[in-house]
This record gives sequence, structure tokens and C-alpha cells, in this order.
Amino acid sequence: MDKDRIVKVEIDAAGSLHISPELKKFILIYRTATQVHWNTEKQTLYSPKPSDWSYSDWYNHILKVAKEECFCELYLTDETKWVNIPENLKNVITKVQ
Repeated sequence: MDKDRIVKVEIDAAGSLHISPELKKFILIYRTATQVHWNTEKQTLYSPKPSDWSYSDWYNHILKVAKEECFCELYLTDETKWVNIPENLKNVITKVQ
């Protein structure tokens, strides 16, 4: 299984959660039919704006899909950048990892 570090976690102006891997590209992830997509411009995995699920649910789902469907484990580091992520959400996400 491949591994790649997460360089940035961001909530954009539209409310979508974006996860930026350092090296891997997931251009075909839409084929998994899991509501996880690849933004070619930003080079990020992203979710729709949460409605039934929380941001932490979407974060976990994106990582699970990357691991189970694309055979790549994504992980946080001390250098991961957090953009528009409330401190309480960051704490929840980092506890999971």
C-alpha cells in the first residue's frame, strides 16, 4: 500500500472539505461512487458541503476511500497546514489519526 502525507486540510468558501496530498493524484476517484472527488485545479480530494455528515465524518470517509479504493494511506504531519478549520474540528481530526 502506498502512503502519502497530507500537506493541507481546508474548508473552502463553498463549504467543501479539501485534503491536499503531497504527491499522489486521485484523478479517477469519482469512479468509486462515494461522493469523494478530485479537484484537478487545487490538486485536492474533496467532499460536498456537509448536510447529513459532519466535517470530521467527511474527513474520515475521504481517508477511508483513498485507502480502501485507491490503496493509499493518507496521514497528517506536524507540517500539515490548516486553512479555515476551527480549532475544535482540528482537535477532533488529529485525535482520530
